[in-house]
Amino acid sequence: AEELRRIFGDEIYHLVEGVTKIGQIQFSSKEESQAENYRKMILAMSEDIRVVLIKLADRAHNIKTLGSLSPNAQQRIARETMDIFVPIANRLGIGWIKDELEDGAFMFMMPDEHESIRVELASGQNLRETYVEKVRAILEEELIASGVVGKVLGRSKHLYSIYKKMQQQGIRFNDLYDLTGLRILTNSLKDCYAVLGQVHSLWKPIPGRFKDYIAMPKANLYQSLHTAVVGPEGERVEVQIRTEAMHRVCEEGIAAHWQ
Repeated sequence: AEELRRIFGDEIYHLVEGVTKIGQIQFSSKEESQAENYRKMILAMSEDIRVVLIKLADRAHNIKTLGSLSPNAQQRIARETMDIFVPIANRLGIGWIKDELEDGAFMFMMPDEHESIRVELASGQNLRETYVEKVRAILEEELIASGVVGKVLGRSKHLYSIYKKMQQQGIRFNDLYDLTGLRILTNSLKDCYAVLGQVHSLWKPIPGRFKDYIAMPKANLYQSLHTAVVGPEGERVEVQIRTEAMHRVCEEGIAAHWQ
């Protein structure tokens, strides 16, 4: 330990020490209340939030290498990831790590369901990509014509989020209508609402699907406008609209505050 401090200095030493402490916690109980206690313990033990960020990144790497472990170890680590580390990533607003952890754990917890959704998703991938590109081009032209500076990006759904939606709504894969999604990034808050108006004038909005997370952000600081419309050829399309700065916070959460 002293050798580590001598070579890398106090700051790195304390980060490594913090990550080591978290690694020594024994996650034995499967009770949800106990999982919440573990989450609180991890956050409380980490005087420096960077310790938690390192641990989450470490877990995201580990979940990709579970294939070499025994089935029992795979199940245990996958469950631990879903119950403890996914909620922490969500609480800190780090979207990309949350998605990676969920999909990785899902593959080992429910391999049949994971494979079924993966195959279904792959079978219509080319058609979806062609359609998204068509809608993206229309939206991009609309932005240019109105003088709004922005980017229009295709948005892919993650396997576990698809599974969760199917379970919550009691529907099959073929009944899902929001696999086609786009995200529009603007330079200003004012432009977000202007673009929302443009989207709704191009295509009919679907009642009950508009959510304003800009005016009312989520607890983890997530901000975005969500809407769904009946797009070209009668296909339903989900659209998210946010500024570049909001997008950074959506993806990186609390880590967005470090350059």
